[in-house]
Amino acid sequence: MTNGRKSRFMTENLLPGERVDQLLAQNIQIIQSPQVFSFSLDAVLLAHFASIPKKGKIVDFCTGNGAIALFMQPRTTAHITGLEIQERLADMAQRSVTMNDFNEQIEIIHTDVNDAFDYLKHDSIDFITCNPPYFKEQPKSKKNPNPHLAIARHEIHFNLEDLFSVGSKLLKMNGKIAIVHRPDRLIDILDTMRAHRIAPKRIQFVYPKKDREVNIVLVEGIKDGKTDGLRILPPLYVYDDQDNYLPEIKALLHGE
Repeated sequence: MTNGRKSRFMTENLLPGERVDQLLAQNIQIIQSPQVFSFSLDAVLLAHFASIPKKGKIVDFCTGNGAIALFMQPRTTAHITGLEIQERLADMAQRSVTMNDFNEQIEIIHTDVNDAFDYLKHDSIDFITCNPPYFKEQPKSKKNPNPHLAIARHEIHFNLEDLFSVGSKLLKMNGKIAIVHRPDRLIDILDTMRAHRIAPKRIQFVYPKKDREVNIVLVEGIKDGKTDGLRILPPLYVYDDQDNYLPEIKALLHGE
């Protein structure tokens, strides 16, 4: 798709409140809306962290507006399927896929991840990624009044048990799964992975600054893998003392 065609697509296919942002490092454009969903640094970090295969089949759970699927595309020729329960977000993702001319490689399906087997076969997937809701669903927990944001952030329709139960059934033997989450849920993550035959293999902690506590954790595991051999990668820091992105993060976002 030429730049002129992209421009016409952007202006003709945006809904009220939507905008088009660009990940300059990969020249990928994505439709966003602060009222519905906008990707964060978490999505960029996961797409970079995941040791995705060069070919095969990849599934992105809770794909949202398709950010992780789009950001993985330049690194693989694998077919990528994004699953998203919210119809509005699935529509945004599909329009971004079309805008970038990725329809032959990326497929967006509007469905609950728990219904994935209506579309995908057991033991057929090489790699799964997921940026899931971070917060436990509790009756008295305070949620965002915006239902789109509440579903994306709280375990209303999807939790860690769903993630690893469905993920384990979809993955081939020695298939991998990578997620981004909050560090205070790390024990829950590791316990649930192992309960579903997924051996944790790589963990990386992300810190806002060198003098701050970790606020993001990236975890990757292998289905039916050996239980030893867990690697803790070097820490990743996001900002310097002047609140500027450090070179490694700047390279991910801007290609600098």
